[in-house]
Amino acid sequence: MLKRREFLIGAAALPLVAMPLGGLFGPRERGGDAEAEDAPGAVGPQPFDAGNVRALARALAQKPYKKPAANLPTPYDKLSYDDYRAIRFNPERAIWKGENRGFELQLFHRGFLFQDRVDVFLVADGMAQSITYRPDLFVFERGVKPPAAGQDLGFSGFRLHGPINRADYFDEIAVFQGASYFRAVAKGQVYGLSARGLAINTADAAGEEFPAFRAFWIERPEPGANSVVVHAVLDSPSAAAAYRFTIRPGEETVFDVETAIYPRVDLDKAGLAPLTSMFFFDADDRRGVDDFRPAVHDSDGLLMQTGRGETLWRPVTNPSELQLSAFADANPRGFGLMQRNTDFGHYEDLEAAYERRPSAWIEPIGDWGEGTVQLVEIPTDEEIHDNIVAFWRPKGTLKAKSEYTKTYRLHWRAGDQTGAGLARAMQTRAGAAPRRPEGDRIFVVDFVGDSLKDIAPDAAPKADVSTSAGQLHDIVVERLPGANAWRLSAQLDTGGAPLAELKARLLVGDKPVTETWVFRWTA
Repeated sequence: MLKRREFLIGAAALPLVAMPLGGLFGPRERGGDAEAEDAPGAVGPQPFDAGNVRALARALAQKPYKKPAANLPTPYDKLSYDDYRAIRFNPERAIWKGENRGFELQLFHRGFLFQDRVDVFLVADGMAQSITYRPDLFVFERGVKPPAAGQDLGFSGFRLHGPINRADYFDEIAVFQGASYFRAVAKGQVYGLSARGLAINTADAAGEEFPAFRAFWIERPEPGANSVVVHAVLDSPSAAAAYRFTIRPGEETVFDVETAIYPRVDLDKAGLAPLTSMFFFDADDRRGVDDFRPAVHDSDGLLMQTGRGETLWRPVTNPSELQLSAFADANPRGFGLMQRNTDFGHYEDLEAAYERRPSAWIEPIGDWGEGTVQLVEIPTDEEIHDNIVAFWRPKGTLKAKSEYTKTYRLHWRAGDQTGAGLARAMQTRAGAAPRRPEGDRIFVVDFVGDSLKDIAPDAAPKADVSTSAGQLHDIVVERLPGANAWRLSAQLDTGGAPLAELKARLLVGDKPVTETWVFRWTA
């Protein structure tokens, strides 16, 4: 099960010590224990450009993987969740504070789930220098003591702040912490789903590999800037990679992502632009749920715009067994995990505010060729676990000792837009089919959108439905209260099949007026 990262707690210029890029992963004094091999030594600031990071990733991939040392001293190696939350970065020491650069930078301590060290460099005027750990950068509370002087415990990640909601207050905008995970919000939102740098062997019986960001280079924004650039190098037993993120927060927060992947071994199960989320239950899936809330999830569906121009909507589920779905495509226009319903009444949770969780949309830049959008659904009995993963899997194998580059735009936003003028499947419901043999199911899909508002009551749209197994019958299309909403219902005679792939949309004449709803039913 994928652990959720709900542990993200919430500098005047800091003294900096530089480290040469070539010695980045060489051991050094960390956590009070000296690592003897290849100590790089202290040097002055080093020239930097994005090519440095790509060259470093390429060089890493030519060498055997070296697992990071986990050498946090006691008690920091065994901090509880509450203890870890008691260590907070001092906001008065935020980097760029008071410099009118549009952003401030804060760092995360190591401990709890976040044992691995990441190196963080600041880039200014073409030079890079690393941030030195000091206990006085943090506030230690509730009995958690700061380390002894001279102990370099290092950092586990960082977060960016900016005036996204109010001009006079710097809210948290994005965070990079834990393996290759990162999250962001748009204006008025709270954290929900995560993105990752790279997924390897997701849902594989042999176990998933979790690549990790090992170092970041953060460019100092210009005064009054509305964007910030972050570079990162990723490493894992199977691959190394370089990333460049250009982050622009606002009504919609946008990451422009450029990546170069260097496999150490042949990769036939690589996931590009991966997204990770949580789905516990909703109206179409409440088996065994005893909860006052109507729905609990960070995302309610996978949206896809295919290279052929078709818009697909796949509601996600909390299955009884792990499910893997693959949607073949060539040069996709986009895909993402959506929190489509943004009404408080759909969730009724004042604390979690699920209606304010972001959707994340991947917009490929350039042609990505053939492959599949893959959706992984993992059973969960709690809302604290991420159990939904979506990513692009290229057709064929990523060959060892080669370079693979991809560019995409990652949009964090409220709700979603299909961009095709089509009505959306806003609600899916399912249950036992009335007055039918046991085992038959009824599916009810509510489509809402402007493309439906001018349809006359006596000119109902036509249902275009299909199933991969069993038979569909009693197919009905009815107008819902309101001028732009229609309901499609259909009953499935399963015929004893263990699984059926369903598709449905509404047509006026031969023209689609809704996106295509796709759904996997399992016995």
